[in-house]
Amino acid sequence: MTLKSKIKLTYFPARCLGEPIRFMLAYLGKEFEDHRCSAEEWLRIKHKLTSACVPATPWGKVPVLEIDGQQVTQNIPIVRYLGKEAGLGGKDNWEDLRIDEIVSVIDEFRVELAKHHSQNYAKENPISKDHFFNEKIPFYMKKLDAHIKKNNGYLANGKLSWADLYFGAMIEHMTDIHGSDITVGYPNIKVLKERVFTLPQIKAWLDKRPEDSYKWLLFINFFKKETVNKYLNFFKKGTVNK
Repeated sequence: MTLKSKIKLTYFPARCLGEPIRFMLAYLGKEFEDHRCSAEEWLRIKHKLTSACVPATPWGKVPVLEIDGQQVTQNIPIVRYLGKEAGLGGKDNWEDLRIDEIVSVIDEFRVELAKHHSQNYAKENPISKDHFFNEKIPFYMKKLDAHIKKNNGYLANGKLSWADLYFGAMIEHMTDIHGSDITVGYPNIKVLKERVFTLPQIKAWLDKRPEDSYKWLLFINFFKKETVNKYLNFFKKGTVNK
């Protein structure tokens, strides 16, 4: 990636897995095309239907980052690459391992949240709400809060890394799924989130980014239609404010 590289990110009109990439591009000060594909457009991409403006994705999924015409997928490898470009990787292989470790923990937590939410709204093998909110979420949040305190207020190696920007972007998505501010009661997590959000480049991005819209879910066959309607209702008529 060079100073003049042409960059395009393709994702849905939502934060979710795309936002950590947007955070990193903003941190790098890169101009990029933030392509938020419509439901109809995604179906063309997903099923590889021909369209002059909608190329098929390499693995049939998004996000997709395109740099000077070359496409790459999978949000964590993309954020890792951009983090290293920004100088936010580790100083050696061991520090890189500690960053990868904590990012994997965060992603595991995100998957647990998403699975609980989708299964309960679909009423497919519903998970006990009490168990999940009183045991599963506190298990991760308490450990993450203590981990941040032990690491000088950061997630890895006692200093700012791409893991912190990844977490700052992802904690918003986790809050959306949770239904309320998931950082309440976890002061070290809250401080880290604010530290990331007040970085000048990130603050500038937050001030200008568009609002999320979850209406595209109605047209994408991830869930049954009635499940999607419940999901949209949870997100207050399909829109989540910044």
